[in-house]
Amino acid sequence: MSAIPETPERRAALTREIAAQTGLDEARIEAFLRTFYGAARQDPLLGPAFAGVEDWERHIATLTRFWGSVALMTGDYHGQPMRAHAHLALTPAHFARWLTLFEATARAHFTAEGAEHMLERARRIARSLEMGLIPLALPARVRATATGARP
Repeated sequence: MSAIPETPERRAALTREIAAQTGLDEARIEAFLRTFYGAARQDPLLGPAFAGVEDWERHIATLTRFWGSVALMTGDYHGQPMRAHAHLALTPAHFARWLTLFEATARAHFTAEGAEHMLERARRIARSLEMGLIPLALPARVRATATGARP
């Protein structure tokens, strides 16, 4: 069985198909991101994570490429999200709040189909980032004594 070749034409067809099914396009995604991240920057928990963003227009452009690649299959984003977030000392509360705000904003900005499409991907991305950035707390190992008995 051979793989389907990935061509610019095939990507463009996928993007058109997704747009037709969801009502999403790059302009709508960018407008959503401006609203969402505008609110996130003002959020007491999430806001401090954005304090280091010096060029907000450049950041929005990067986010738009990212979400276009994720939601529309454009293939325009080639960054490393895990590395980009590694320095932020995020906690599970950050991810929960991010998702809550993302969902509310998506439902206000997109069709029902578009919101669900974005939310499915946002949940998967948040879960992946949280698992990759926050060490799993494991119980302490019990050491055996010299006689082999456990304390």
